[in-house]
Amino acid sequence: MIVTTTHTVPHRETAEILGVVAGEAVLGANVFRDIFAGIRDFIGGRAGGYQNVLRDGRHMALQDMTEEARALGADAIVGVDIDYEAVGQNGSMLMVSVNGTAVRLTR
Repeated sequence: MIVTTTHTVPHRETAEILGVVAGEAVLGANVFRDIFAGIRDFIGGRAGGYQNVLRDGRHMALQDMTEEARALGADAIVGVDIDYEAVGQNGSMLMVSVNGTAVRLTR
């Protein structure tokens, strides 16, 4: 499955647009990560725990979207948009949402 943020797949023609597909992942932010992220914010540097959570969330959301596109018979997903949000009480959870257009390519 080709997944791209561009609106077309280079050197390939779109035969059919199958519709919008999406995937979401909502992940809890661990209390220890919060503490260490606060320390990192204070002294500077990267919050590796949060980066890993966001990376995992993005992977899960993309996987869900890809499965939805496969079920429609898609060869590719174009125009993919990835969004990140803090949700839940006091922003205690991280949400990654992705969406794009499932297409069938010419052979």
